[in-house]
Amino acid sequence: MNKSKVRSKSEEKRQLILCAATENFCEKGFSVTSMDSIAKSAGVSKQTVYSHFGNKDELFTAAISHRCSEFRMSSMPEALLKDPLVALKTFAKGFIELLLSKEGMAIHRVCISESQTNPKISQLFFSAGPEPVIKEISQLIASYSTRGVIKADDCHMAAVQFLAIIKGEALMRREYNTEQQLGADEIAHYLDNTVALFLRGYGFKG
Repeated sequence: MNKSKVRSKSEEKRQLILCAATENFCEKGFSVTSMDSIAKSAGVSKQTVYSHFGNKDELFTAAISHRCSEFRMSSMPEALLKDPLVALKTFAKGFIELLLSKEGMAIHRVCISESQTNPKISQLFFSAGPEPVIKEISQLIASYSTRGVIKADDCHMAAVQFLAIIKGEALMRREYNTEQQLGADEIAHYLDNTVALFLRGYGFKG
């Protein structure tokens, strides 16, 4: 059998498992979800799940990493990354879209609800999701600072500030499930102004 076909079939099963895992973790929470239930949802054997992911912790981490990888800066074209305004606006829109998504909110609630009784879940989530994103944004800001486009003495702090202000009212309203939610145009307007404000604060003149 062609090796590429074997890899393709294996990767297809891996994707099915990741999707099923995300769905199960979101709907049932971490503690209740089992490798058996994930295998059934993915339409594969439990042994297949274990052959791809050694345990539930590893699978949870992989599911979060996979979902977050869809909007990371590393996936953007090099030409786009050169312009701080364009790059950060693009990232901000993808980031808030992920946070406000059904999956994003569900995982957030799972981690909060289990943070006291099962704190390792929140740590797994932070290590797989927020931590790599903070590092990536920090590195991007550092590259802009090195080029002299902006002036940032503490790039880690700048990255944390940037991610925090992106969330804004839209995430607060979604978290508290208020009757009135912000529309797409309102969110886009907020993000455009917020990114511009952030860059001005760090001396961007573009």
